[in-house]
Amino acid sequence: MTFGIRFWWNPGRTGTWLAACACLAAAVPVHAADRRPDRGVGPSTRGFDSSTYRGAEPPRDTITIARIRYDGGGDWYADPTSLTNLLAAIAERTGIGTAASEAVVRPLDPAFRDYPYLYMTGHGEVAFSPGERAALRGHLEAGGFLHVDDNYGLDESFREEMSMVFPELELVPLGEDHPVFHSFYSLPEGLPKIHEHDGEPPEALGMILDGRLAVFYSYQSDLGDGWEDEEIHQDEPALREAALRMGVNLFVYALGQSVR
Repeated sequence: MTFGIRFWWNPGRTGTWLAACACLAAAVPVHAADRRPDRGVGPSTRGFDSSTYRGAEPPRDTITIARIRYDGGGDWYADPTSLTNLLAAIAERTGIGTAASEAVVRPLDPAFRDYPYLYMTGHGEVAFSPGERAALRGHLEAGGFLHVDDNYGLDESFREEMSMVFPELELVPLGEDHPVFHSFYSLPEGLPKIHEHDGEPPEALGMILDGRLAVFYSYQSDLGDGWEDEEIHQDEPALREAALRMGVNLFVYALGQSVR
């Protein structure tokens, strides 16, 4: 548990992470390939206002996903119901205690390193300052995990930013046999295709840092739309289920990496 002790030593959160890891250890071996929830996967978020959106600060005794707020004009707040639903699915299917809502952080926020799972999405431009790039790099080098989900239009600026965060690394394709596709559910076909976008097949790309998958990029897939409330995109149940399974796998994989 080198990473868990060195990186997550936070008196307000340590017990939570150890409890979550215990739940993870119990949950992962089940490998329930055909498991489905008995209930819905979370409440709807309504009355959304991007100008005031901050995300509710989760209770300190729960684990959550941190959405990165960035500059550049892109809608970092896209798919506002997605992470609420994903967190509920994670809790229900794995037994890991999760918050009811996401956190929202900037890379220079004092709490940035409190979150092992970072999430970023949007349709437009992404822009980080030099200090933010350094903070993001430091977090990922210390064991953090970043999932970037292109919501259509994020690709060019995201790649440019990551080339400045890690100029020595490249985004590489991840094969269907990668552990991220088998961490809880077995997904033999890899990343699911949720939305049309350009009609191209989905691409699972990653940045490997010191032998560890530190950045997962879902491109031509749009997992976040599949996590949103059903009536928003009216995706077929099979697509929503595929998106949720991939999301659960990503979370379990990231948490498992953080305690090794």
